[in-house]
Amino acid sequence: MAETAKGSGKGAAAAASGGAQASASDVAGLSFEQALGELESIVASLEKGNVPLEESIAIYERGEALKRRCEALLKAAEARVETITRDADGAATGTAPLDPEG
Repeated sequence: MAETAKGSGKGAAAAASGGAQASASDVAGLSFEQALGELESIVASLEKGNVPLEESIAIYERGEALKRRCEALLKAAEARVETITRDADGAATGTAPLDPEG
C-alpha cells in the first residue's frame, strides 16, 4: 500500500511537469476527491525535497490550480446546502441559504 502512495506522488509530479498551460484545463474536469488526492501527492513530493527545482516549480503551480479547484467545488457545495425555514408555529415554509451573508 505504501508503494501505491509513493507511486502516485511520482505520477502527480510527472503529470504536472507538462506545464501550467495544461493545468487549468486538466484540473477543471477533476472531481473534488481527485483534485484533493493529487494535491496531497504534490504536497508529499514537495515535502520530501527530492524533486528537481524546475519540476518543483511546475508541480507547485499545478498544486495552486488544484487548490483553486477544490475551493471552487467547496464553495459550490456550500451554496447548495440550505436550511429549512419555519413560521411562528414551527411549520416549514421553505428553504434559505445556510449562510445568508455569503
